[in-house]
Amino acid sequence: MEGNKCLNCDAILSGREDKKFCSLVCKNAYNYINTLKNNSTMYLTIDKALKKNRKLLTKYNKGGKSTVLKNTIINEGFNPKYFTHFWKGKNGNLYLFCYEYGFMEKVENKKKKYVLVKWQDYMN
Repeated sequence: MEGNKCLNCDAILSGREDKKFCSLVCKNAYNYINTLKNNSTMYLTIDKALKKNRKLLTKYNKGGKSTVLKNTIINEGFNPKYFTHFWKGKNGNLYLFCYEYGFMEKVENKKKKYVLVKWQDYMN
């Protein structure tokens, strides 16, 4: 069989009659793009929010542990509803993490703040 084209790159296919792709790379690329198109609103929204959160946590936590006013980071687009995992310390504090950067809300002097930390080996 010859004459059919790869659904991804339009290369001429040879071999089985029901063949749709010229290679596994083209098959994976085609399916990845279609998945993004079909599920773009949910997956892309979550991925974008997680990346934005990580970027902001990195920006405000240069030394491994810091504190930032909640409104400051929220106003830049941080969304605390999106996180990848959590860690609860021995003292009961619950840190939510975006990849390796974590945050915990606390009130100090009647101001809402986030304590920012970076994942450490002892947290495993």
